[in-house]
Amino acid sequence: MRFNFLGGFAGQLVSGIIWLAAAALGTWLSPGAGMAVLFFGSMGIFPLTRLLVRLMGRPGKVSPDNGLWQLGSQAAFTVPLNFLLVGAITLNRENCFFPAAMIVVGTHYLPFITLYGMKMFGILAGLLVSLGAGLALYGPDMFSLGGWVTAALLIAFAFLGRSLVLLEEKR
Repeated sequence: MRFNFLGGFAGQLVSGIIWLAAAALGTWLSPGAGMAVLFFGSMGIFPLTRLLVRLMGRPGKVSPDNGLWQLGSQAAFTVPLNFLLVGAITLNRENCFFPAAMIVVGTHYLPFITLYGMKMFGILAGLLVSLGAGLALYGPDMFSLGGWVTAALLIAFAFLGRSLVLLEEKR
């Protein structure tokens, strides 16, 4: 998984771009537009990731005997299911949309430690969960701040994972 998907690079980059678009629309158009882009845009993460991985010359798949493929699918499906909670929280406090989504996405990264065999996903998960909770409880009253923060983290960790795998391949 680590080598075929370049340490999760494509998926995190695609996710980061979707979060960036959602934060931008939530800031300059409307909170509803930001929410819609994040929710519906996230449905395109897997196919866009597969496309980007193939464009990079990576296989984008693993052997059918590799049980980690199922772990990836299971981890991915936790996000839309937990978005029911994000919706419930948002009904009471709209500005908690992105912080709640940060917590959901952060927890979904925990199995990636095993999936990719990379501890950096534990750090990413911890940052997203703690920053999401911090913004929800103590952050400024700004709708899109959590979206901007998450976009930056996802893109930074995409390049970190990519460079770790490329260094490992050189050795």
